[in-house]
Formats: sequence, C-alpha cells, structure tokens
Amino acid sequence: MRDWVNFDAVKAAVSLEKVLRHYQVPGLRRQRSQLQGGCPIHGGARDDSFRASLGKNAFQCFACQARGNVLDFVAAMEQCSVRQAALRLQRWFAIPAPVASRLAVPHAAASLPKRELVREKEARNPALRFALTGVDFAHPYLRQRGIDRATAMEFGVGFYGTAGLMSGRIVIPIHNERGEIVAYAGRALNEQSPKYKLPSGFRKAAELFNLHRAIAAGSPTVIVVEGYFDCLRVHQEGFPCVVALMGSSLSPEQERALLQRFERVMLMFDGDAAGRTASQVIHARLAMKCRVVVIRVPDGTQPDQLPSRALEDLLSDAKQG
Repeated sequence: MRDWVNFDAVKAAVSLEKVLRHYQVPGLRRQRSQLQGGCPIHGGARDDSFRASLGKNAFQCFACQARGNVLDFVAAMEQCSVRQAALRLQRWFAIPAPVASRLAVPHAAASLPKRELVREKEARNPALRFALTGVDFAHPYLRQRGIDRATAMEFGVGFYGTAGLMSGRIVIPIHNERGEIVAYAGRALNEQSPKYKLPSGFRKAAELFNLHRAIAAGSPTVIVVEGYFDCLRVHQEGFPCVVALMGSSLSPEQERALLQRFERVMLMFDGDAAGRTASQVIHARLAMKCRVVVIRVPDGTQPDQLPSRALEDLLSDAKQG
C-alpha cells in the first residue's frame, strides 16, 4: 500500500529556512525576514536572483523562474514529484506520517479536506517547474559521441557543471508528448556509477524520449531506438521522426503512444544479443497492430556508433523497403 501524505502538515512542520540549511546552500544573505543569494536550483552566476521569504515560507528565482513553497523547492532540487518531496521531508525531519488504516475509515476520511490526502498519479510524470541553465553544448564528450553543437542546442543536451543532482554530468532533458520537461537524465563522463542518473519518482516507462519532436515531424513512420544518443544521431542525420525507449523494453504506455501516433514502426536496436532479442519480442507484439520493420545494426555496434554514411544508408534503405 502506498504511503499517504498530509501536505499541509509537512509544510507546517518544516520551514524553508530549515530546508536551505539541510542543503547547505552557500552565500545566502539575510535581509530582515528574507534570504537572498545565488539560486541553488539552476546554479546560475548571479548572486542575487534567489529570494526566500521566511515569513511566507516561499521562494522565487528571478532567473530560472522557479517559485513556490517548501515542497516545490525540494521537488525542484531533487527533480521529483511534490509527493516524493513531502515523503523526503517526512523522513529527513522525522515528521510522523498519517496512519493509512485510520484514514481508510469512511467517516474519518470524510472529516478531512481532500487536498490533504493525495495519492501520486502513476500514469503521468509532472512537468518540472524549472529548466537547468549554464549548460555547455560544446563539451568534448558530445563531439566524441558524434553530436554537433547545433543538435546539442536543439535538444538542450550538454555538460552541467554547477551544483545540484546532475552536477558533473551530461544532462539530457526528457519531455512529454506536449513538449514539457518532465525530468533530466544525467550521463556520467567516465565509469562513474550509475552511468545514467534519473530523479527518484520519475516513471521512465510513461515516456518516449523525443516523442514531441517526432510528432511535429508529421511522418506516419517512426524510428524506434534504445538510447538517448542513438536518437540524437538519427535525428542529426536527417531523420527527425525518431524516439528512444530509454532502454530495450517497450512498456504498455509506450506501445499505446506509438500505435496512436504512427502507422509504421521501424525498430533499430543495438547489434548485440539484448538488442536482437528485444527487436524480436517487440516485433511480435506490434506485428498484428501496425506495420513493423526491423533494421539490423551490424554486430557489436550501436546506431550512434555508426559512421554517418553507414547510418544514413541503413535508414534510407529501410524507409524505401
């Protein structure tokens, strides 16, 4: 059973000042009932963009436009939902959680405001209330992966060197089909673990990476790849109707999104055992519902590792087939 969250109780128990101390935000200056300094959310260069009103227990950044209460602040810092932020605060500051069994009693539940008892909506990732700034779109790692600056800028992909959850990683914005950013993935530059970092609470299975751009391309045929960089390279080679599963399995939500939007699906997975197996499994699932083509990537390679000409030839031949 999921934990219940009393949002008002959490906000009443934890002040924004306590949370700022918890994050050890440096350089904040007190001016009467307000703290002012650099924004810990987007890590900008300005040292006066972030304001925290201690009396109102609210914050605002005039650079990245993030604003809200203590729950919104933690959600922005952790890149998670407001509910997950409340659960973290309950744990960090030892706030007693509501007792689910009591809340389940009809007459007890009826006496509480509905807004105090909210379950996390599993079918949708909430849109972020901020966007990371100061991203380096020309980092050498991107060139090593064959991604040019124009593509990196279009996708918002680059090195994030300021403080925060994704510090020191290549950040990759993940959008929903409406084009709203719902998470950032952080790719390590070396053998650091994990290789990809995603915010807690983010439901990867609910999204197809780059779906909003693929929809805008207006093609009845969509290319499906496994990873972010595969998607970037395919798009860069002139095939904008491409999405990534962010893995090798196809969730029911992702399948519905493909079938609702496209008439033909072209699977272009990695040329290893896992990729071959995933292609067969997904082909079998979709074959009775739409037209499916499997593009065989050379053994031991990934789409983003192919030379431009080889990648373009594979895709062009499959499109004409």
